[in-house]
Amino acid sequence: MPLLSSGTEIVHALGLGRLQIGRSHECDYPASVVDLPICTKPAIAVSGSSPEIDRLVKGRVVSALSVYDVDSKLIASLEPTHIITQTQCEVCAVSLADVERAVQNETGTRAHVIALEPYALADLWRDIQRIADACGHAEQGRELIANLQNRLQSIVQRARRAAMRPTVAAIEWLEPLMAGGNWVPELIKLAGGRNLFGMAGRHSPWMTWGQVIQADPDAIVALPCGFDLTRTRAEMHWLAERAGWKQLRAVLSGRVFICDGNQFMNRPGPRLVESLQAFGEMLHPELFKPELEHSAWEKF
Repeated sequence: MPLLSSGTEIVHALGLGRLQIGRSHECDYPASVVDLPICTKPAIAVSGSSPEIDRLVKGRVVSALSVYDVDSKLIASLEPTHIITQTQCEVCAVSLADVERAVQNETGTRAHVIALEPYALADLWRDIQRIADACGHAEQGRELIANLQNRLQSIVQRARRAAMRPTVAAIEWLEPLMAGGNWVPELIKLAGGRNLFGMAGRHSPWMTWGQVIQADPDAIVALPCGFDLTRTRAEMHWLAERAGWKQLRAVLSGRVFICDGNQFMNRPGPRLVESLQAFGEMLHPELFKPELEHSAWEKF
């Protein structure tokens, strides 16, 4: 039972989707999972603006409260043998502490808890293998990892033919500003770009508008965590109405992009390979056909 969307995608990529008996409220891919029982729900309103969501999340964290609730009774009734969660980010997915509390104190089940720890691409490969091993399908794990790595290297080899490496400001939250971290800087580098903010393998850092103005990036990529393309476009006024926006190099050259940060860039599962492809399409249209335009990314 994966309680995070990337876990669900890994389970299905391993060919084990038939064994999944429940999901989190954020698990929405592949489409076949939407009819499964939903075992979590957000503890805050997620329909507000970027600053409203930020304020609510920070308020919960400061109070040592989770931003998600786990339905312990439902989990107990489903009797899972394995529960998949993560420790990487307690804002973006149901945390290990939430799950352990529900499993040990409330459900009465003896499920094996698998806590994923994705910070970089190398962690994704390890997490895939850990799930495969725990479920008794080690060879399927190795095959999936090899396939994903081969696809990734094919994209990297194409990106290396680029005549230039544009500077990129990847923005993971629009108000207040946060830069893309963890695997995002890694993806930008592999796609033939030069990441300006955030460090590979580290949490996404807060940033200032002054830093963006000073860096004057060749390209701006907005990929808010949890937002699809429509929601991201609706929130872009937090950037476009700032002083100096129209004078930025990326704006003047038409290289401002919005992404489905929910389905792709911020979901550490198999589709990070598609996320790399999307970065290649945005940064090097002379090398990549826009196959993922209007699904993973669009021009702003």
